[in-house]
Amino acid sequence: MNLRGYDLNLLVVLDALLDEAHVSRAAKRLGLSQPATSSALERCRHLFGDPLLERTGGGMRRSPRAETLRARLKTLLAEAADLIEPPIPDIRAIRQTVRIVMADYPAVIVVGPLHASLARSAPGIDLVIQPWQGGAAALDGLAKGTIDLAASVFPRHDPSFTRKEMLREHYRVLMRRDHPAAADFTLERWIDFPHVLVSARGETRGDLDDALAAIGRQRHVGIVVPSFIMVPPLLEGADLIAMLPSRCLPLDTAERFVVFEPPIPVPGFPLHLAWHVRRNADIAVQHVAGVMTELLEAMP
Repeated sequence: MNLRGYDLNLLVVLDALLDEAHVSRAAKRLGLSQPATSSALERCRHLFGDPLLERTGGGMRRSPRAETLRARLKTLLAEAADLIEPPIPDIRAIRQTVRIVMADYPAVIVVGPLHASLARSAPGIDLVIQPWQGGAAALDGLAKGTIDLAASVFPRHDPSFTRKEMLREHYRVLMRRDHPAAADFTLERWIDFPHVLVSARGETRGDLDDALAAIGRQRHVGIVVPSFIMVPPLLEGADLIAMLPSRCLPLDTAERFVVFEPPIPVPGFPLHLAWHVRRNADIAVQHVAGVMTELLEAMP
């Protein structure tokens, strides 16, 4: 059968006609004129080779063929509507696992509030937090579908991915309260002491090294660790100095550490949330992305 030879809009009119068994009421329901509805009925009769609605002394009644068509027609129209405009499911009824890749920052500050928020709004969404292994690996996982969301800095925009900025971060210098450089903190004192560098991939240079090189200076990186949460204990037990994103500072920083602005300008960075474009219509993934963004935007 070649459907291009048929006006499928007639099925919508026929559905109303069979429900109402009355041309005028069907016309009013559809927002059509009575002559247009009568004309559509005649075309439906020709299409199905059946009178469909037959005149009786009290009005019109459905023919036996019309009675058999009625339920099937409603099913067909409902399926077509769902195909074109699928209903938005109740987020509380969704049962789905969402996999997120991110480093311990921002995981350490957002995962707890994220879980608490989802427990209220979407209790059927389970989270799997996977370790950060670099931007290229994250984008590869998003492309292959092994992860759903990735939180980090994604400087280059690829049309295969949707990227959303959640916040802008800036740096602070952290050291123990009785550190020898705490009383007279300057650029010279800063680079006199070994630094802690956080790198999940074991890199020994960071943004700060580039900024120092631009003014002809360099620092000594005394230790590289893969996690921000490893930094505070290291600082308390040695003369190490760290430069951390401001939201990575421990909650009890004022009691244990002193904090300074970097003595040279060091650019901050945006924190992005990224997903593959095929997840744009994924209700669960988009809900998690929205909650994460709201939580991080609200943090000071």
